[in-house]
Amino acid sequence: MRLFFAMLALALLGLANEPASAQTTDRTIDEIKTETLARAQTGAYPALGIQPVDASEALGRIHSRDPDEWAAAWSAVADTYMAKAKAASDPKEADANFVRAWRLYYFAQWPSPTSAGKQAAYQKAIDAYLQHARSFDPPLEVVHIPYEGKEIVGYLRLPANAPRPVPIVLAISGLDSRKETVSETYAAAVPEGIGFFAVDSPGTGQAPRKADESADQMYSRVLDYLATRGEIDKNRILVHGQSFGAYWAAKLAHTEAKRLAGAVAQSPPIHRTFQQDFFRSRMYTREYLFDYVPASLFVYGMKSADELITFLPKMSLQAQGLLGKPTAPILVVGGSRDTQVPIEDLELLINSGTEPREAWINPAGGHMGRSAGTWPDPVIFKKIILPWEVRHLSAKASSP
Repeated sequence: MRLFFAMLALALLGLANEPASAQTTDRTIDEIKTETLARAQTGAYPALGIQPVDASEALGRIHSRDPDEWAAAWSAVADTYMAKAKAASDPKEADANFVRAWRLYYFAQWPSPTSAGKQAAYQKAIDAYLQHARSFDPPLEVVHIPYEGKEIVGYLRLPANAPRPVPIVLAISGLDSRKETVSETYAAAVPEGIGFFAVDSPGTGQAPRKADESADQMYSRVLDYLATRGEIDKNRILVHGQSFGAYWAAKLAHTEAKRLAGAVAQSPPIHRTFQQDFFRSRMYTREYLFDYVPASLFVYGMKSADELITFLPKMSLQAQGLLGKPTAPILVVGGSRDTQVPIEDLELLINSGTEPREAWINPAGGHMGRSAGTWPDPVIFKKIILPWEVRHLSAKASSP
């Protein structure tokens, strides 16, 4: 399905862009509970896949914005499904309960493990996901790559019957998603003959370093590793980043242009996002469920919003002198009404350099291009992103 718009279409789509009304405070706990349940009922991010009945039970245990109370409430519900999974004699029943537990533990640490309770919840989320992964065919391999005295942990999954070497997508999670959520999304690529390596963004999940302007070195090390695997076609590697992960995908499209067959940047922060006035204006956007600032501080390893705001301009790809340099082929995905990454950042990436770019912009869409009902995350992935990846990897295979 060809839904890719040429660059000139952005001029028309920009007409639909409406400035977000300024918010000066984060949601109260009552507002958080109401909005969380509403998102669970509609399958909206970040409550995607969480059953409303489970959300209601967890939210009924929460009476404050204390992060450990949040973690304990969701984890208590998740614990019941872990117990059911371990007691089940039917493998399918066990797997369904492991999935339900994983989603709840993941939400227990959302948006970042800023407390002991949230840290424990994330570890339980990993354990539940890996229990779920035991049912995978083809299997999921947990990879440990040495990196500066620590390690990069990633999930590698390759199609079973595809001719070797196989193409692969380096899939990077965002500010509050994790390699587990990305891995679950990319299960849809395996039947297409495409493997994936799912990895966390710097400062999130099990990443070995916090985010800064040089943290893309982590992914260069991943590319080094993938080149050593004989069953992977090192000439057919794409990168896909979501939100904060899209920043790294866009940067790698420039810095690793010779080693990448393409890059998908889904709502990529490029320049404007990192400017002080813009960050201050979107600190409490209602598009984000809650705790955007604490999550950002955690990712960068900083103590105050002022410290972060002073640092952020260094992250700009324009300030780093990368825009305009040769790149791998790029697909830019996003929404005109995004209050977290402005449409002008997407336009800047699309219109820099000399290589043609492709874009899919939802004029009614918010962050990641999503819009309620019509374009949720799974639909964007299956109808827009995956077909583009299949097309580019297939074209690369047929090229001399």
